[in-house]
Amino acid sequence: MELARLRELLEKVHAGELSVDEAIEALRHLPYQDLGFARIDTHRAIRRGFPEVVFCTGKTTEQVLAISRRMREAGQPVMLTKVSPELASAIEREFPQAVYHEDARIVVIGMEPPEPKGNVLVISAGTSDIPVAEEAAVTAAMLGAKVRRLYDVGVAGVHRLLGSLEELFAANVLVVVAGMEGALPSLVAGLVDKPVIAVPTSVGYGANLGGFTALFGMLTACAPGLAVVNIDNGFGAGYIAGLINRLAVSGHG
Repeated sequence: MELARLRELLEKVHAGELSVDEAIEALRHLPYQDLGFARIDTHRAIRRGFPEVVFCTGKTTEQVLAISRRMREAGQPVMLTKVSPELASAIEREFPQAVYHEDARIVVIGMEPPEPKGNVLVISAGTSDIPVAEEAAVTAAMLGAKVRRLYDVGVAGVHRLLGSLEELFAANVLVVVAGMEGALPSLVAGLVDKPVIAVPTSVGYGANLGGFTALFGMLTACAPGLAVVNIDNGFGAGYIAGLINRLAVSGHG
């Protein structure tokens, strides 16, 4: 249940339009709903301002649909990550209003991004890193950030990045996605005075070790102001970027 719905519920009780027992019935599934194979955190939007997000890897189609169904019954929007095209088709059949962001591999149901504010810049080192970068971009947008993209500007052709310095300087927070040796986030962090969130990807040749080479490079970067999330975790980076941008826009922090 979103914070807005909770407020509406309390206002109805206060106005005498809803009995206390009816309000209790509406709230009875807090703080979670137990489906046996999953415990849905229906209290998260109230605590954190954003509903629980469903990570789809490892879940069956039936489990994903059951979780989505129960969240919608609780009046919550649904955001699902790491969604394959086949799974997206199954979701769209049951939820015609679902929107599939194919490049980001994200599905949203009943969720509209707030009016975009601030400035989050998502950068990818290569074209192959775009799916992870898009996951970050869509996530940040869902948290209300105005998102700009700067793709395929890796260190193999550093002039491509240096030709867009004004875009880097204008951002409140930057998400930098790179595979291979993972050098780009350190370079970007050495140029700007804003937080940089590095995302290693599993893109690369054998010695990339499925993203560990990029991860280790980012963790041992000498540039200050650089934070690192896990391999291929565009969602995590976009979420953090959205929170930082929110603080920057509100003037808090």
